[in-house]
Amino acid sequence: MAAKKTTLEQDLDKLDELVKKMDAKDISLDESFAVYEEGMKILKGANEKLDEVEKKVKVLQEDGSLTDFDEE
Repeated sequence: MAAKKTTLEQDLDKLDELVKKMDAKDISLDESFAVYEEGMKILKGANEKLDEVEKKVKVLQEDGSLTDFDEE
């Protein structure tokens, strides 16, 4: 079964939910580890998405030319 594609915003929302779960006083240690593992997977995917976006971003220079984002 293929993983469902999510947006960066969805990943960040899910990470926020997981942080709230981790902050709950009634969470078990086992559940904490499971939530942490899920969060790390989501964070890895979000970082990969950000890397892809960074590669695609171009900066329009004053003279009208385009350069890569990291060449500024």
